[in-house]
Amino acid sequence: MTYASLSRRALLAATGLAIPSFALAQAQAGPIRFKGWRDQETDAEQGFFEVPEDRRDPGSRRIRLSYVRFPSTAARPGPPIVYLAGGPGGTATGTATGPRFPIFEALRAVADVIAFDQRGTGLSNHIPPRPASTAPLPVLTRAGITARVRDEFQKAWVDWTAAGVAMRGYNAAESADDIDDLRRHLGVETIDLWGISYGSHLALSVLKRHGDRVGRVALASLEGQDQTVKRPARLDAYLDRVDGLLDADPAARAAVPNLPALMRRVHARLEAEPAPLTLPVQGQSLDLQIGGFAIQMLAGGLIANPPTLAMLPGLYLALEAGQVAMLAPFLARMGGVIEISGMPEAMDLASGISPARLRLVEQEAQTAVLGDALNFPMPHLLGAVPDVDLGEAFRAPMSIDTPALLVQGTLDGRTPLEEQAEVADQFRHKSTVVVENAGHNVFEAHPEVQDLLVRFFRGEAVADTRLSLPPPVFRVA
Repeated sequence: MTYASLSRRALLAATGLAIPSFALAQAQAGPIRFKGWRDQETDAEQGFFEVPEDRRDPGSRRIRLSYVRFPSTAARPGPPIVYLAGGPGGTATGTATGPRFPIFEALRAVADVIAFDQRGTGLSNHIPPRPASTAPLPVLTRAGITARVRDEFQKAWVDWTAAGVAMRGYNAAESADDIDDLRRHLGVETIDLWGISYGSHLALSVLKRHGDRVGRVALASLEGQDQTVKRPARLDAYLDRVDGLLDADPAARAAVPNLPALMRRVHARLEAEPAPLTLPVQGQSLDLQIGGFAIQMLAGGLIANPPTLAMLPGLYLALEAGQVAMLAPFLARMGGVIEISGMPEAMDLASGISPARLRLVEQEAQTAVLGDALNFPMPHLLGAVPDVDLGEAFRAPMSIDTPALLVQGTLDGRTPLEEQAEVADQFRHKSTVVVENAGHNVFEAHPEVQDLLVRFFRGEAVADTRLSLPPPVFRVA
């Protein structure tokens, strides 16, 4: 698996979180045949309900939110299990078409499973698409990419607002209220939550605002309330652990004596002197100037999961040797770097970053291997539009009594273990599942995770568990 673009949307597509094909054809409430992983099909129901686009604005329009319900096979189903996709920008219905589909099916033995498309995603997306920019791509340095994205986002915000879109309603607090409205729409007293990455960030907002209506939560690849922007030093610690894995392969170790040092050299050289690269795109030539920041962004995607993490040494060895053409498979849709879709950017801006954490990120980014590229376009979009930040009360940690099953992979480069530990500390009644050598997409990484999820949502006691997968085999050529 390769990442065909550095954009968030491409990252979501590459990890199985894209908009499902059935969504384009099925727009009515009622029974559907849902096509899941590897052409498996199952009976399901599609439903809709309406909410204000911004509950704080009486004049905002009402929008229709979509979900797919996989009915329970249990004689006495428990509370519905609502799946919260990551991103922000991933779709729950899209996730259900990918390798997580067997888990959706397995959980039906416990309760109805609800694949809920969050506002701004899938069939719940009511933000008009932007026409593709015809302007030449900027030099792909930090300064060039940041300036273009800020400009495009500000223009888009003006256009969407003029079209009647309540853009300030796209935040994790409104989404949390959507989920409670979904609960009422389903006619149940409580729901359970199952989410990953940004989905865990949203789940925390649900627990803060509507915790008395949530029975259990199973969350993976945790992202806390003040962790929209990950700390660069935590990524350095992760890359040091990855570098240690090369010791098991003498050939790889000989080729790459120090992986973080190699990465730093490549980033510094290309950011100072961007390299030209011409790509054939749809019968035309696309001329790029590749800076170090673009490579840092690319690496931020590759480190998410072991199959792509394994590419890192060989890719950086080629770049140090001047073989920039090696980037072609990754950058075939480089225009995605400046693609603006609305929901992801607005959500991240609203969740924001506390002043203290921002100072820490800025300080650490000056020397970190990936700088501040991992969560682009945050914090780079800060201040681009006014009055969107949800504030310190939103980001404040809390003490959570809800029973929780927390799942993590030791090679998750998107939500580092040190950051996840801070979130886990907020749960007073939790069991943890650690999958050695799994990455960000940990739910489907090990077959025993599915059984643990079923047992947990059934109400059985699940002890702290450690599972193991083989380490990645790194490529150096």
